[in-house]
Amino acid sequence: MRVIASSIRKGNVIEQDGKLYVVLSAENIHPGKGTPVSQIEMRRISDGVKISERYKTTDQVEKATVEERNFTYLYEDGDGFHFMNPETYDQIQVPKDVIGGSAAYLQESMVVKLSLHEMNPIAVQLPQRATLEVVETEPVTKGQTASSSYKPAVLSNGVRTSVPPHISTGTRIVVMTEDGSYVERAKD
Repeated sequence: MRVIASSIRKGNVIEQDGKLYVVLSAENIHPGKGTPVSQIEMRRISDGVKISERYKTTDQVEKATVEERNFTYLYEDGDGFHFMNPETYDQIQVPKDVIGGSAAYLQESMVVKLSLHEMNPIAVQLPQRATLEVVETEPVTKGQTASSSYKPAVLSNGVRTSVPPHISTGTRIVVMTEDGSYVERAKD
């Protein structure tokens, strides 16, 4: 399916020179003079090589047909990450390089959206938020105002983030899976 370059978004899959690429970032640049362009960073699915391409915003790009399905995360082993289709109970193994930095946020029974091309997993989309426990942070300092002073913390998945002063070790918090930033205290 051919689409114009300016409509390409992060997570889309592009076919170029007979190879598949997953889009890592797409930015439309409109200079003061000259032609507007789309700067697209992509990773080749077959071997993980990253490339950066620049297209005129009106250029036609081949968008690969990708099927998106919900899968439930089961476990990780030496071969990769294992997911199950909740409708058919079929299991699928996803290589570690496809999961990438998202691996830290995967939790047992978490429902994720896998992008499949000819039944091969090529990209994963986690829920926007994850609930994790704070395992290490500084103690609360008396008289410290809660305005904009955040303190460092380590979460149960090993990720470092910043939390408000009232959060203590053992507190469950909600974070954004994209960058690990603090959202709120968990309500459970």
